Amino acid sequence: MNFLKERKRKKQLSEMKARRRAEDDLLSPALRLQFDSIITELANAPADHLDAALLKARKDCESLPLPRRGRMYALLDLIIVVGVVAFGLRGLFFQPFRIPTGSMQPTLFGVHHQQFPGNANPGFGKIPGFLHNLIYGCTSAELKNGNVPLSVFNLEKVSGRIFDGTLLTGDSGRYLLPGNERQVLDYSKLSSKSDFAPGETISEGVVSLGDHLFVERVSMYLKPPARGDIIVFNTEGLQVDGIPVATSGGYYYIKRLAALPGDTVKIKDDQLYVRPAGAKEFSRIQDIAGAFAKVYSGKGGYHGHLNGMGSLLFAYGGEYTVPEDHYLMLGDNSKFSMDSRYFGAVPRKNLIGRAWFVFYPFSRRVGWVDRQEPLDEATGEAGAATFPVMSYQ
Repeated sequence: MNFLKERKRKKQLSEMKARRRAEDDLLSPALRLQFDSIITELANAPADHLDAALLKARKDCESLPLPRRGRMYALLDLIIVVGVVAFGLRGLFFQPFRIPTGSMQPTLFGVHHQQFPGNANPGFGKIPGFLHNLIYGCTSAELKNGNVPLSVFNLEKVSGRIFDGTLLTGDSGRYLLPGNERQVLDYSKLSSKSDFAPGETISEGVVSLGDHLFVERVSMYLKPPARGDIIVFNTEGLQVDGIPVATSGGYYYIKRLAALPGDTVKIKDDQLYVRPAGAKEFSRIQDIAGAFAKVYSGKGGYHGHLNGMGSLLFAYGGEYTVPEDHYLMLGDNSKFSMDSRYFGAVPRKNLIGRAWFVFYPFSRRVGWVDRQEPLDEATGEAGAATFPVMSYQ
């Protein structure tokens, strides 16, 4: 019996001490002393009077004028705890990321123009406008000239919360199109002409927000990075012609890992060759890393790795050995990618995590990153900012 009573004493003391700690910031000095006195009295009560001591301690605690926390307080407390856990998971495991540019198209899209006719996304252009914009994350790029001839003579950048825009100022009016000047010139007729008759179409289609995805940060510490992995990294310490990439291009980049520490690489005739550490001969990258097969398919916007671009000699046919603890990172959209051809290999400490899951907008790319095969359509020649076939994805 004494054993059971002692267990009751320990349990009640534990509950009282927990309540005392939880209320500490809300108690006055006098109340703290009263609470401590009740706990001490129960702890020192003799075994033969333990039943009475347990009952007295409970009543004394209930009589204390402790602050009462309502349901709203408890709910807010729960929300804060859940929020802290969620942000902790975000920081340690999964980090959301938005693709800002087209350097990884057509695997992952940044802000880009899309057409309605023949689009590869189911339902694209076939549902009400507000739903269309919500589901596909896009805004209209439709623009027709007014009732008088228009001669465009000025393009001006306009910054927005979601989209950047380009303001067209002409002798007969002002018009706003989504996207920066290079993108607008690529998808509209402004690159081919400057005079438009009344009612003439200047631009069609929509401009879509970049793909939103989760970056998975754990496996980088369990499994070393591999050729073909799509990885987000920061640009701290990287430079192009003495200018920090973080200043000129952005702090976070996303590219495909093309070569490992100790690999020797060269790009010749728009083909990346790799000689792995210890190997005697160079091999085509698609022959030693299957993820690059579609990059060299010549379909759907894929066009291999272009030589003659960048500042490092390996992009011009010279050989380059990737330093220890560094990785060569190249964009799938080689024609329009600022990558290791310009700023060199990326240190291991800069790697953030592997691109994992696209969750918005609801395009054909939603789901596991890099799962889609290219569209069965020839890549063709590049426009001013992308390849025309990419506007159908």
